[in-house]
Amino acid sequence: MERLAVILAAGQGKRMKSKLYKVLHPVCGKPMVGHVLDTVREIGVSRSVVVVGHGAEAVQSYLGPSAEYALQAEQLGTGHAVKQAKDLLGQEKGTTIVICGDTPLITAETLEGLVQLHESRGAAATILTAELDDPKGYGRVIRDASGAVLKIVEQKDCSPEEDAVREINTGTYCFDNAKLFAALDKVTNTNAQQEYYLTDVIGILHGEGEQVEAYLTDDVSESIGVNDRVALSVAEGYMRERIVRKHMLNGVTVIDPSSTYIGSEVVIGSDTVLYPNTWLHGQTQIGEDCVIGPQAEIQNTIIHSGATVKHSVLNEAEVGSSTSVGPFAYLRPGAKLGEHVKIGDFVEVKNATIGDHSKVSHLSYVGDAKVGTNVNIGCGAITVNYDGYNKSITEIEDDAFIGSNVNLIAPIKIGKGAYVVAGSTVTHAVPDNDLAIARPRQENKAGYADKIRARAKAKKKRSE
Repeated sequence: MERLAVILAAGQGKRMKSKLYKVLHPVCGKPMVGHVLDTVREIGVSRSVVVVGHGAEAVQSYLGPSAEYALQAEQLGTGHAVKQAKDLLGQEKGTTIVICGDTPLITAETLEGLVQLHESRGAAATILTAELDDPKGYGRVIRDASGAVLKIVEQKDCSPEEDAVREINTGTYCFDNAKLFAALDKVTNTNAQQEYYLTDVIGILHGEGEQVEAYLTDDVSESIGVNDRVALSVAEGYMRERIVRKHMLNGVTVIDPSSTYIGSEVVIGSDTVLYPNTWLHGQTQIGEDCVIGPQAEIQNTIIHSGATVKHSVLNEAEVGSSTSVGPFAYLRPGAKLGEHVKIGDFVEVKNATIGDHSKVSHLSYVGDAKVGTNVNIGCGAITVNYDGYNKSITEIEDDAFIGSNVNLIAPIKIGKGAYVVAGSTVTHAVPDNDLAIARPRQENKAGYADKIRARAKAKKKRSE
């Protein structure tokens, strides 16, 4: 049967107290609605309709063409929200999942189990439920003496007996698509909130003799809906634990899971070791046999196998295999390091390629540069790439040697095998295998140090 999805993302989220629309708040680096859409697509949903209202443009901008959209101009309840998808899905035949855009912890495995139960029983509706010790605030799943589902009652409409029920509605459902939209036409707003509840569809279908099932999840965390910053933090914690566990089961050593933060889209190869206080964000990809951390923050970066990164920040960079970075290095966007490269302490690299076996060991800046293979860049060397208006390129060819405290005034080219003497400020190209010296000739004045000290002492005495 065709699988469809309606994702509810129209609520304002006032309890978040945020300028950012609720379902766009990230959990482990990805907006909540992105997690939900990816999960339904993982189980083979062919069409996904996101119901938007407040913040509609922002949600559509983020999700783009990966979903279809229906507008709920007035927030009149969950039943009213789902009904806005009727023009898009009303004529379809199949199974429709209805899920909230603020439930990022629901897994594809759970949704697959829900759908399989629904389809195997030939049900008109199947509810994803959970049992909570404290179900306050959640709608209760009411069953008859035989265990069959009768209805769902919202917290504010519960009788004392219904309020004591611990099985709750998670807000995720499967429906026969045609029966869903037919029942929605019969939903009224005669309740405490004067809203059109999607939960009333369950009672309507039961009253018409349709079969209603419930699928009880064994992971209560999947039922968490995020309505405020506290719940957002709880969801972040659960997902972070889930992500770290997945990587460990795939062969990654995580020394201290409680202090390791891995984004939901990060890829890590086996036998890589993550030391404490490591942060991996965005589309970061790490190969096998790497050592990352401690104290590494890496975003949207590719790190090839065998590399080492510690006490450093990397953003939109690429690190070749068997290359070492840090401690205390900063790779900015466009930094691309070859194999067996060494980037040492307090080195910054930006928009520059550095060839295999080259070294920038300490206290240097390499920006807007093309560095060849087997190049040595000494301590304190700088590519002077900016004149206040324009960025210019520095080229350093294979086997060149750049001495300590050298300034290379771009645009400039240092030839293959060339040698630039320490302390030089170089403004013109250096041909292959030439030696460049660009500093005044040293002059020693006999006994002049005593005169300098005497002057300094006299000045200090006058000021006192």
